[in-house]
Amino acid sequence: MAEALLSIESLAAAHGGRRVFGGVSFELARGGIAALLGPSGTGKTTLLRVIAGLHAPEAGMVRLRGADASGLKPEKRGVGFVFQDLALFPHLDVAGNVGFGLSAWPKAERDARVADLLARTGLDGLGARRPHELSGGQQQRVALARSLAPKPDLLLLDEPLSSLDADLRPKLRDELRALLKSEGTAALLVTHDQDEAFAFADTVGVMLEGRLAQWSPGYELYHRPASAEVARFVGDGRLLPVRWLDADRVDSPFGPLAVPRAEDAGPVEAGREGLLLLRPDDVLVGEGETPAVVVDITFHGADSLHRLRLDDGTELSALAPSHRRFIVGERVRVRPDLAHVVVFPR
Repeated sequence: MAEALLSIESLAAAHGGRRVFGGVSFELARGGIAALLGPSGTGKTTLLRVIAGLHAPEAGMVRLRGADASGLKPEKRGVGFVFQDLALFPHLDVAGNVGFGLSAWPKAERDARVADLLARTGLDGLGARRPHELSGGQQQRVALARSLAPKPDLLLLDEPLSSLDADLRPKLRDELRALLKSEGTAALLVTHDQDEAFAFADTVGVMLEGRLAQWSPGYELYHRPASAEVARFVGDGRLLPVRWLDADRVDSPFGPLAVPRAEDAGPVEAGREGLLLLRPDDVLVGEGETPAVVVDITFHGADSLHRLRLDDGTELSALAPSHRRFIVGERVRVRPDLAHVVVFPR
């Protein structure tokens, strides 16, 4: 198996004597793109700063390219960092900002690298402008080009798109991902935007209450969360109370459901209570045997989100194509359409 570019081993960090996070371990391969999600205060930015050498860890180890990087100064780690506030140099023009980290390069190579990045980030012809003369999106492109100019093999990004307009963020996000892939640069992004994390990253981590609760591909994170806490945090979904009928089935508001078990899972006793994860895309409206009433509808263009209440009082959400029109107060039939039956024991 190829050696990881970045390996985090039982890492912990503190601020002012207060533990921010602990026991964090994960790996990032060369060229891999990952994102960290989590509520404010869970230590996501602090983790980036520890990796970059800007914050001393309390315990654990950061390995870069197979070697312990704990004793290395930030400038010796070969890691790029894009800050949330961009931190562009106002006294330098765009070309000067992009080429700032290339002072040791021969002038011809430096100029060629700057010109190439300006062209590839949509800044061609803007090299002589100062940062204050640019739009927010252009300033963000300058910060990204500057961080990539020295050809780091790892780029750390602390919510770099959070200040941009909502309609600009997806475009720049996709451009950044394509640029990273073309450069072969690994990246670790901190974001509060789950859609951004899923669209940008190959692997997504969730930090909850000072620990890394899950580190997996976005598909696995959404459809097979490791815990009820992760399921509550990621995506829109409901956790419905169920009870095991036997080792392989639970009694749910929709009747008995088969629950596949992992090979290493122990036996589950009949009568034990659990929580069934139900995403809006797991429920079909207008068919099935379970009666419900439409409580609310939110139109999203191609589809609509329906809030439903079953006759036993259970509330859940369901997506349906918007051309299938239901009205608030209408009685409908629903059924689960579960590709992944996920039940968490209580």
